[in-house]
Amino acid sequence: MAETRFGYLLPTRDQTVTGEHAPRRLVEQARLAETLGYDSVWAGDSPITRQRADPLLLMAAVAQATERVALGTAVLLPALRHPILLAHQLGTLDRLSGGRVIAGMGAGFPTDATRAQFTALGVGFATRGRRLEESIEAMRLLWSGEAVSFKGEHFAFEDVSIAPPPARPGGPPIWLAGGGPALRRVARIADGWLPYPPDHGTYAHEADTIRQAAQRPVTSALYATFCLDDDPERARERLRKSIERYYNAPLEFVASIQAMFAGTPEDAAAWLDRYVEAGARHIVVRFATDDHETALEEFAGRVRPLVRMEVSS
Repeated sequence: MAETRFGYLLPTRDQTVTGEHAPRRLVEQARLAETLGYDSVWAGDSPITRQRADPLLLMAAVAQATERVALGTAVLLPALRHPILLAHQLGTLDRLSGGRVIAGMGAGFPTDATRAQFTALGVGFATRGRRLEESIEAMRLLWSGEAVSFKGEHFAFEDVSIAPPPARPGGPPIWLAGGGPALRRVARIADGWLPYPPDHGTYAHEADTIRQAAQRPVTSALYATFCLDDDPERARERLRKSIERYYNAPLEFVASIQAMFAGTPEDAAAWLDRYVEAGARHIVVRFATDDHETALEEFAGRVRPLVRMEVSS
């Protein structure tokens, strides 16, 4: 039997949108999540398009403030960085946290704003998928602690080693976002899968595709947004306000791409159970709210106890 785990996405982007800029509060929210029994805390990455605190610097602070929770990125964009530097950062963070890092990564969603971010940093957007794969291959070599060489289309180096090595041999597990054509990449090189399909049937089909093709065990996770309220109509309006402020796009458009729920805690648990039945084993929760402390407590107290916690692996 496998246990269903729950993670909390720190509201780094929400702070920027509201003009709060209080990273110490994010650390306190991570500490609260651990106290409430969440299994992991996560931070997103977007230095220009959707500005927020740097996820790896933030997670270094969270590592010192917590003892148990896994520390994840949801998701990091390796194509914007050199793999030697990123391997060094992630290896140091894994060592600092005692081996608690989950390196969630993605290529970058194809929007005009994302393309502009790559252009500003001098990276060709069309190369992002290959850069992602090369980075993963190079980082895994570097995490051995030995002097290694790598030659790819976009990155190359000879006789390079980094220190300190990660706490775990081989480095932190790498979870990849994406669906559709990206599933082949997940099955081929990932340790975990962190998608957000809005339909549990699609999730079930894609999870099965990965299981059949994967050469290694792959943890199936889910990134989902929640707005909880005992009044479902009020929940939907609160979700609309939060999402449209966050993405500067209509709720209907974003909800057609991402898994989102607005309604009562009881209905949220029933909605989540369908994803658990479809194979989700680690739920990364993003709250559409201005009061994350209350949302953390409400989800832990009224949703999590109703979700199936043990499922056949």
